[in-house]
Amino acid sequence: IHEDTGSLTYAATTYRDVTALAWLMQPERGVNLQVLSHFLQHPLGEAQRTLLQILIDQSAFYECEGHTVVIACAKAPAYESELSTLAHRLRNFHECDALFMVVDLGELVQVVARSSTDGIDVGAIARELGGGGHTRAAAASLHETTPEQIREEILRLLGQQDHTTITVRQIMSIGRPQMMGPDQSIDDVAVLMRRYGHEGFPVVAKDDEGKERLLGVITRREADRAINHGLGDAPVRRFMQAGEVTVRPSDSVQQLRQRMIESSWGQIPVVDDQGVIIGIVTRTDLIKLWDGDPATKDRKAEIDKRLHTLLAPAQYRLLQRIGVEVDEMDFAVYIVGGFVRDLLLNGGLFHNGNDAIDALDMDIVIEGDAVAFAEHVRAQYGGRIVVHRRFGTAKWLLNEAAHPVAVELLLAPVEHEQLPNLAQSRLADDPPIRSIDALPDHLDFVTARTEFYTAPTVLPTVERGSIKLDLHRRDFTINTLALSLNPDRWGELLDFYGGMTDLREGVVRVLHSLSFVDDPTRILRAVRYEQRFNFRIGQRTLELLRDAIELLDRVSPARIRHELDRILEERTPEKALLRLAELQVLQQIHPALTVDERLVTRFAALRTLLAGEEAPAQLTAEPLGRLYWGLLVVHQPPAVHQALVERLGLRSETQRLMAGLAVIHANCARLTDPALHPSEAVQILDKATDTAIALYRVLDLDCAVTPILTRYVAAWQHVRPTLDGRALQALGIPRGPIYGEILAAIRAALLDGTISTPEQEIHLAQAIAGGRP
Repeated sequence: IHEDTGSLTYAATTYRDVTALAWLMQPERGVNLQVLSHFLQHPLGEAQRTLLQILIDQSAFYECEGHTVVIACAKAPAYESELSTLAHRLRNFHECDALFMVVDLGELVQVVARSSTDGIDVGAIARELGGGGHTRAAAASLHETTPEQIREEILRLLGQQDHTTITVRQIMSIGRPQMMGPDQSIDDVAVLMRRYGHEGFPVVAKDDEGKERLLGVITRREADRAINHGLGDAPVRRFMQAGEVTVRPSDSVQQLRQRMIESSWGQIPVVDDQGVIIGIVTRTDLIKLWDGDPATKDRKAEIDKRLHTLLAPAQYRLLQRIGVEVDEMDFAVYIVGGFVRDLLLNGGLFHNGNDAIDALDMDIVIEGDAVAFAEHVRAQYGGRIVVHRRFGTAKWLLNEAAHPVAVELLLAPVEHEQLPNLAQSRLADDPPIRSIDALPDHLDFVTARTEFYTAPTVLPTVERGSIKLDLHRRDFTINTLALSLNPDRWGELLDFYGGMTDLREGVVRVLHSLSFVDDPTRILRAVRYEQRFNFRIGQRTLELLRDAIELLDRVSPARIRHELDRILEERTPEKALLRLAELQVLQQIHPALTVDERLVTRFAALRTLLAGEEAPAQLTAEPLGRLYWGLLVVHQPPAVHQALVERLGLRSETQRLMAGLAVIHANCARLTDPALHPSEAVQILDKATDTAIALYRVLDLDCAVTPILTRYVAAWQHVRPTLDGRALQALGIPRGPIYGEILAAIRAALLDGTISTPEQEIHLAQAIAGGRP
């Protein structure tokens, strides 16, 4: 749009151009104008051309640890146009790695800097000069100085920088990519592209020696064009981009960029020293590197500080140790999901988190082989592992006495040349650790994988993949953030799907439009996260959620119950329940699941009660979620209880609580009848559980019946005959069912006050026994 309309200045520009551009510029689209500027070319005015020529003539070249740096100085006191356009042209003209353009405008000296490599951080230099910017583009304005003085200062600052270049290894997807054979059909390509969402696949074949050889790549564009021409059954070799373009993990991103420009390939295979394909790197990976949030790059030290603050020293050192050990195997390792999300929230980087980070629930993903890594650390440090090779997962058990862990070796301070100084100093400052008490009982290592759904609501098929594909399996963007543990990338955040932006803006958003169709239980999760973090479900996500509600009918009872149980474990579950009711989700699960202000009040009252010192032991011994279930259904008849049990597969303990509450609720009228004898009330209440009675009583669920329940708890339930079976036998009464009848009759008489002494119990027992034939 910018190119065709001269950035909306050409006479042929229409309102539709403006509207389309406005839509694209919405924050959630992630447009970066700095990246856009690389692709736009506008004609220069006369003053711009004159100054550009002066800058070309006055350019000085410097070598900085393998990087070519140009510093161009000029005086142009009458110049009034933007200098940034000239900086772009000048850098392209010289084909340098970094450019510093220093122009004396009379009242001030303007510095405009551009870099095409992460080895030269022009933003850091601009900040030292009093300006600002990021790694690739920056500027500064200075007074009372000369271009020559500024040039000398720039050279001094360049000499202080670490000019390590970012390599392909740091942005590639590790692991064998999906590949095609030259004789497979275009239809096969289309199926795999739909399944995995890839834009292209390498095409390979075996040579005469049986070695794998790259023949080219087949992209979605070629596949779509072939299918549109009715050539879906044609072989891949007819439409692929032929060639053998590869990069190595150690190649710089500048080399990668050049290969992409020369080949026009958007996906380039990564090979090892033997030429075996070990991963892939895409144009999107490169753009994300250029387009990275500068704050994200500068946040590594802050994240390291948060890790050290929120984790116990043993946990912190364990993560460092894992990173070093994985690095030695040439794998990549990440903590992903909720741990990273909560680390950012509780770190105050976005919202003020309201949940403590769960340091014992670390989801660790390995690009490589998680099973091989687990076997490696077991051999190095002990413990026991449980392996599932089929799924590429391993559990490392750390607390078994029969399989001890070498604690002092495992948790010793880690020294590694590529670990940031900050991280190493934190480790050194902590005292020696000789106990694993602060460690989790186990760690789960998972090989990075991808998944696809063969039909709506069914469980997915899982295959090995890259960290990028692994994160794409997640439910919402806020759960797609990954934290690198490798020493050279310690504390680096991976954000492929806009999770940082959504955390910052407080939005729950799905990754794709079929997310709720693939797994309708995400509907319940979306609401849980929305209410827990005081976020909002994104507008498009909300539309997709509403469209998928009916699919909940096709989800198994156990999966629905699991998500509802998770909601009832929240600090204030009524918020999520109210939202689910508002969205008609609860009604879709079962019409009897209703939420009103009375229920909200009872949930809050229950929490207040349990937090006090006088909470009944019958309630404090129960999981809070189970008590919430009781309150949800307390006024429903037994038939509805049974329907809910079948729909949700409720656990037996919950069913017993529901049955006890149903007994009380169904007999409220009888229990409050003035003519009811205590023995009749006890006969009813003995069928309810102690938990049900305590819940009904302390929350005053029916004020009329509460006094009866109180008397039952305080006195009636403790009334027992002094006689027992042996006493009845001593009285000469033959054994049999009559024993139970006698003891029940004695207890009823004691409750009703018709007898009160042991002698009267004996007389009543003999009378009952004597009255039998």
